[in-house]
Amino acid sequence: MYQQHFGLKEQAFSIAVNPRYLYMSEQHREALAHLLYGVTGGGFVMLTGEVGTGKTTIIRCLLEQLPENTEIAIVLNPMSNVLEMLRVICDEFNIKYPSSTSSVKALTDILHNYLLNNYQQGKNTVLLIDEAQLLATQVLEQVRLLTNLETSTQKLLQIVLVGQPELNTLMSQKSLRQLSQRITARFHLNPLTLGETRLYIDHRLSVAGLAKSHSPFPAKIVKKIHTFTGGIPRVINILCERMLTGAYGKNRRETDIEIFDLAKREVKGNRQSHFVAQTIDRKWWLAGGMFAFLSFVVTTALLLSVLFRSTPNTPLAQENQPPQQNQTSGLILRQSASSTPQVQQSDNGLYLKDLPAAQALLFGHLKVPTNLDSPPCWQANASGYQCETTNFDTWQDITTLNRPVILHLITPEKFPAHALLIGIQGEYAQIITSDRKQQVVTLDSLGPLWTGKLFYVWRKPKDFVEALRIGSRHPTVTEVAENFRLLDAQATPLSTGRFNRALQERIKTFQKESGLDTDGILGARTLMKLNEQLGISTQLNTKFL
Repeated sequence: MYQQHFGLKEQAFSIAVNPRYLYMSEQHREALAHLLYGVTGGGFVMLTGEVGTGKTTIIRCLLEQLPENTEIAIVLNPMSNVLEMLRVICDEFNIKYPSSTSSVKALTDILHNYLLNNYQQGKNTVLLIDEAQLLATQVLEQVRLLTNLETSTQKLLQIVLVGQPELNTLMSQKSLRQLSQRITARFHLNPLTLGETRLYIDHRLSVAGLAKSHSPFPAKIVKKIHTFTGGIPRVINILCERMLTGAYGKNRRETDIEIFDLAKREVKGNRQSHFVAQTIDRKWWLAGGMFAFLSFVVTTALLLSVLFRSTPNTPLAQENQPPQQNQTSGLILRQSASSTPQVQQSDNGLYLKDLPAAQALLFGHLKVPTNLDSPPCWQANASGYQCETTNFDTWQDITTLNRPVILHLITPEKFPAHALLIGIQGEYAQIITSDRKQQVVTLDSLGPLWTGKLFYVWRKPKDFVEALRIGSRHPTVTEVAENFRLLDAQATPLSTGRFNRALQERIKTFQKESGLDTDGILGARTLMKLNEQLGISTQLNTKFL
C-alpha cells in the first residue's frame, strides 16, 4: 500500500521470517557461527534469546548455508512425552518404523541404525529443537542419551537447542547437570542497542529498495522506537510498519512524533495487555460517567459507615477477634500492625488479573524505574535486571529465595490471577493489592490458589548468561572475586578473571552458609544470595505483624 509512496519495491517490515532481511549485527553473526559450528561436528550447541530477537530467522539462514552432506531434522513443537519426541524425530528424518511401536528402546535402536548408515555414507546428521525451554526434564534427559550414539572417533548426531532465556534456567537444574556439561557452545541473543536499531531499520529499508539518504525515520524518532520496543526486532517491525502506513495516510515522506504516538497506540492495542490498557486515553468516556460514578461511591460510603458504626470497634475487641474471612475469595485477612491496609471485601482488590500489571507493581516496589511505554521486563533488562519464571513446591522455597515474587493463581471461579507477595511471617503473607496497599493474608488460604508458578527479578552481573564453572574466564568471575574480597576484608581478590580452585572453595563455603547446594558452581541463585550479602537486593519482609 505504502511501498510506491516511499519508493520501496516491497514491504520493508513484514513480520514473516525472510533470511534476506536478516540484519547481521556482530552478535547475530556470532550466533550463526555457533550454529554452523554445531551442525558441522560441534556436538551440542545451545542458542537462547528473548521472544522476537531473531532466533527463528537465524535458523532459516542456517538452513540456507548447510553443507550438502548434512541431513537435518527440525522439531518446532517439542513434545512433553519421550516416546512422542522420538517418533517426531524419526518422522522428521523420514525414518520408517512400525506404527505400533510403543517402546523407547525400539525407537532408539531404529534411530541408531539410521545414524550409523548416514555415517558410513559420509553424511552429517543434525537434530535442531526450537522452543526447547518447553521440553520436560525427562525429554531433555532422553536428548542427552541420544548424544551417546557415537563411534570411537565421532558423535553420530549433532544437536542444537534453541529457546527463550528460561532454557538457561532449566539447564542449570542439578538433575540436568550431565546434559549441561555436554554443551560445547552456548550463545545468548540480546535485544538490539540504539545504534543497532538504527542500522536494523536502515538495513530493512535498503533491502526493500529505499535509498539510505531518504529514510522516513529521523534520528529522534529512532530513539523513541528503540525505547518503546526495547530493541526487540519483531516489535520494531510491527511498529515501523504501522508508522509507514500512518505517514502514507497523511501523505508525508517522513514520520514524526504524531505518527509515532498513533502507531504506538495501535501496537499497544494489539498486545491486549493491562500495562497498555492503562495508557489509553480514558478522559472522554470518563467525563460522561464521572458524575454517576461519584454518586454511587458517596451513597455506598454512607451505607457502609452506618453498617460499621453498629459493630464494636474497641482495641480490645479487635485484638480478640479472629482474622477476617473474605467471603468472595476464601482468603483469611489480617490487618498489619506496621501499616494500615484496607481489608478487601472482594477478590478484585487482592488479585491482579494481568501479569504486566503485577510486574509494574513489583518494579515499583523494588524502585526499578519503568514506564508504560513498553513491557516492564524490557526496561528492567536494560537496567541490569533479569526477569525469571520458575516453579516452587513450598512456601519455604520462597523464603529461601528471599525476594518479592508474583504468584500465579487460579481463583475459585477458575480464572487466572496474580498476587504480588512481598513478605512472609509465620503463617501469614504480605501482599500488595491492585490499589498499591499492603494487605496480610494467611498462607493456608492463599496456598490452594497458588499453582506453584511464580515470577521474580534479580540484579545480574553484566554479560552473565549461564552458570560458570571452574576454569571459566568471564567478567563475572572478576566481579564476584572482588565482592568476596570486600566481604572478607582481604587485601587482594582470590582471582583476577579465571575461575580457579580458591574461588571455587570460597563459593562452596558461601553456598553452605546460605543454605544452597554446595556444588561450587557460580549460578543465578548463588549470585542472588551474594547480592543479599552486599545489600543490593530487596528481600522478603519478615516483620509486618
